[in-house]
Amino acid sequence: MISGGPGPVEDGPFYDELATGHRFVEPPGCTLTDGAAAVYRSICGDHWAPGLDHRLGAALTGAPRPLAHPGLVVAMSIGASTAATRRVIANLFYRGLTLARPVHIGETLRTTTEIRALSDASRKPGSAARGKMLLGITTTADDDVVLAYERCALLPCRGDALPGHTDDIGSSSSPLALDRYTSTGVGDWDLTLLGDRDDWQVDEVRVDPLRDVVDGATALVRLTHNLASVHRDASASANGRRLVYGGHTVALAQASLERCAGGLATLVGWHECNHTAPVFEGDLLSFEHRLVDELDVGGRLLRAINVRVHAHRDDAEPGLVLDWTPVVVTR
Repeated sequence: MISGGPGPVEDGPFYDELATGHRFVEPPGCTLTDGAAAVYRSICGDHWAPGLDHRLGAALTGAPRPLAHPGLVVAMSIGASTAATRRVIANLFYRGLTLARPVHIGETLRTTTEIRALSDASRKPGSAARGKMLLGITTTADDDVVLAYERCALLPCRGDALPGHTDDIGSSSSPLALDRYTSTGVGDWDLTLLGDRDDWQVDEVRVDPLRDVVDGATALVRLTHNLASVHRDASASANGRRLVYGGHTVALAQASLERCAGGLATLVGWHECNHTAPVFEGDLLSFEHRLVDELDVGGRLLRAINVRVHAHRDDAEPGLVLDWTPVVVTR
């Protein structure tokens, strides 16, 4: 189904006005373009060879259309889901994110978002009422489902009383099972074009010598149609500063992973993604990558890599801001 233009701007939604099962109005679809890919690249500095080199991408996939960076696809999906989280206080975690197949430039993304669970948050004396909302998000590319996952967000109440929701949100963590990512849509790619296999041993940690600064934060927010006010308006944030969109930190972390992992074909999922502390524009980030597990699937490797990102501010000790475990296909 093709939706029309955006609806009127709304104040909210607020936690105490929501119900489990509610489905939000689908925002307009978004066709991926070379321009969007270039802006994304200028913000996160990706090093993903199949997307940077269109001749390589075509030889690798056998398809004439250029590949869209999987991080851009995920960021556009999350942005489209923020009709549900305009008033978000914080995003707590993402769960079960899987990419069913690669997406190409020229395909149109459409995203649906529904509430799967609501749970009142514990309240400290003097604090405002707020609650946790678990969202189910599904994104299609030219009508094929390419992305499905859950996102947990913390929202304020409009009023002063908690509504009494007690749904089971579940844990942000789950056992790693690489076999659930075997349907990657890259089974016929010629991975020999990516060079020799990277001899990365399980539990080996690679520290990226290149740290990176967070800038262009509002540009990525606008590019992805992210409507969360805390990413645009400092007065909407409890920190008194604009919060950086969590996908921005993930994008910089993925660019670091692309620098550190040889023969990387594509990203096929996020096993876990926890935003452990806020990130602000101007933060200097450092990255370390630990190979958690791998599975040989027909001569290609599925690898789960735990990526930990620390923010460096003034003379303070570096603080952990992202604990992310993506699953990738490598040579």
